[in-house]
Amino acid sequence: MTFLTRAAAFCFAFALIAACTPADQRPVTQLGDFALGYNIVIAKNAKPVGPSRQATPEEWEAAIKKEVADRFDRQTGEKLYHIGIGVDAYALAVPGIPIVLSPKSVLAITVNVWDDTAGRRVNAEPRQFTVFEKASGDTFIGSGLTSSKEEQMQRLASNAALKIEEWLAQNKAWFSPEAAAARALLPREDQGGAETAETAAATTN
Repeated sequence: MTFLTRAAAFCFAFALIAACTPADQRPVTQLGDFALGYNIVIAKNAKPVGPSRQATPEEWEAAIKKEVADRFDRQTGEKLYHIGIGVDAYALAVPGIPIVLSPKSVLAITVNVWDDTAGRRVNAEPRQFTVFEKASGDTFIGSGLTSSKEEQMQRLASNAALKIEEWLAQNKAWFSPEAAAARALLPREDQGGAETAETAAATTN
């Protein structure tokens, strides 16, 4: 095996390991001058899709809020931004026949981010995400066989928080001092604070 072949194999293995690392164990990407303000999740209109275990809106709201807080409370900035999340639909895998029928769990959400000072949404349009459970020894044959409902929800919520962080990291310019100053000059869209974040989440459903 040549050096290049070994190097390529190593890189592939490293990428595979990273992809399988649980989201709640992935390091946080700093977004600049960003601090999590209100963390609002609304799931009253969430619909189960296909064969699915049932989860209440309160269960989804608690699970997602916890994972968003766990990830975004580690940001080191000082300027407050609110995250509003609407839960649109979900499927929590039920027990099936391994390999032949091993349904996967999935979560569909819509996200908005608000600038506390400017009272305006940071993203031009609501951002929709479809989140799956990551492949692992437990989920390969279908998590309905190997995991409780609560474990499925935790993994989906954790992966959703990571997806949101990755999206915001791709748009770090939103949180620059220049962008914040420009938004402050525009008319406010709402009163800010909890009302703004809750409105952002509610209008996604």
